[in-house]
Amino acid sequence: MKRFHRLLALFLTLALCAALAPMALAADTKAQYEKTAGYVMGQISSPGYGSIGGDWAVLGLARGGANVKSGYFDGYYAKLESYVKSCQGVLHKRRYTDYSRVVLAVTAIGKDARDVAGYNLLLPLGDFDKTVYQGVNGAIFALLALDAGGYEIPANPEAKTQATRDRYVQKILSAQLTDGGWNMSGETADADLTAMALQALAGYTAQAEVQAAVDRGVAALSSMQQADGGFATGGAETCESNAQVIVALTELGISLSDSRFTKGGSTVLDALLAFSNANGSFSHTAGGEANEMATEQALYALAALKLAESGKTLYKMERPEQDGRFRDITGHKNREAIEALADRGVINGMTQDTFAPDAGLTRAQFCAIVVRALGLAEEQTQAFTDVSLTDWFCGFVGAASSAGIVNGIGNGKFAPQGAITREQAATMLARASKQLGLSGQVKNPDTALAGYPDAAKAQAYAVDALAFCAENGILEADRTELKPAEAICRGEVAQMVWNLLKAAGEV
Repeated sequence: MKRFHRLLALFLTLALCAALAPMALAADTKAQYEKTAGYVMGQISSPGYGSIGGDWAVLGLARGGANVKSGYFDGYYAKLESYVKSCQGVLHKRRYTDYSRVVLAVTAIGKDARDVAGYNLLLPLGDFDKTVYQGVNGAIFALLALDAGGYEIPANPEAKTQATRDRYVQKILSAQLTDGGWNMSGETADADLTAMALQALAGYTAQAEVQAAVDRGVAALSSMQQADGGFATGGAETCESNAQVIVALTELGISLSDSRFTKGGSTVLDALLAFSNANGSFSHTAGGEANEMATEQALYALAALKLAESGKTLYKMERPEQDGRFRDITGHKNREAIEALADRGVINGMTQDTFAPDAGLTRAQFCAIVVRALGLAEEQTQAFTDVSLTDWFCGFVGAASSAGIVNGIGNGKFAPQGAITREQAATMLARASKQLGLSGQVKNPDTALAGYPDAAKAQAYAVDALAFCAENGILEADRTELKPAEAICRGEVAQMVWNLLKAAGEV
């Protein structure tokens, strides 16, 4: 009996230790964050514009809730404004990640990146080609910056290709390697860039193709983890690699103790802390001297862990004006339709809490919205050479094609990633209306389109459909021009689909 009691006591002690382990880990992480934040503030008494000793340090201190001295962030912002004025808003002519980095820091301290000394620092990110000139990392950090504040992408009149969130997402997806990871060059995944790509894609997993890419990326990252729980880049384990992986896992909501990321009983946090020094700094490689870049990346990785304890992430920053499902549709003319369709599961946000109402959308995305709105069952199709059975949109394209809602563009192609124009959307919705008991036609198209002076610009195939949408109140109520050949935006599509359901008596 005594032996039983001893065993029972031992079991209870072990159970209590196991129960307290996560709390102890959280306390250790918080203590390390405070120590590192103290070191950073001691080294950087007055931060300003710049990658080292500036923007990243401000991000880590602000997001982690460091106890900074009075005026610390105000001083940073004042120096930033002065610099932005001096360069007339041009931070760099080729390196557009500079804009993204500053947007992240500015948003973290509660400022609006659309007005820094009178300059909109998001405007350059509206130029897709220049933003991705550096490579896929340009797209990665552009998305992180835009999503941090739920910012809309501004129209850049000088851009050869206007950027959209979907274009940036597709740029990242297209750069994924066969092993599931990402790299700036070569065919073998790099831990740093794979982690960064996952950070940017984390908010877009409502899209099936993104979720599939993220799953592959997570598996690739897990396979790269070393026996001590750490990660290496270029053959050498570094503090920065471990920091980026920590941020990626927290953005994705994956526990550091997840079995996929525990090797030899060690986690990536264990590996990160191996680079810490007694004074709170971090070294680039194990046993090295204090390194500013390593220290600042470790700081914001630790901040990400602090935020994760309360269900928050490093790159998703609160906006006080948010009061609905999506934080970027407050006051938007299509808000009611967007929220109504979201409640029905017809549409998804571009991220978990943003909709990007003024962004464009692809033919594949439009198919998915219409098929869900009609309640059609997905059907796999091999009718189009550019739609694969493994594509997330295959079932939606198949259903829409089978119902006579969509046709290809010729030569056996569908162009799923092509932007959809207003006249194409109207044509598809007119066809879709027949599934709801409507005719999809009008007796006198000229009469129906009399209020639109640019109706003559519509292509012949779309005239009847545009007339049907006009006569049945499917077009936006405040529209005075059709602009038939222009790309339609997500908010307007939501409004037209909602108006169609109302015209058919479905709501």
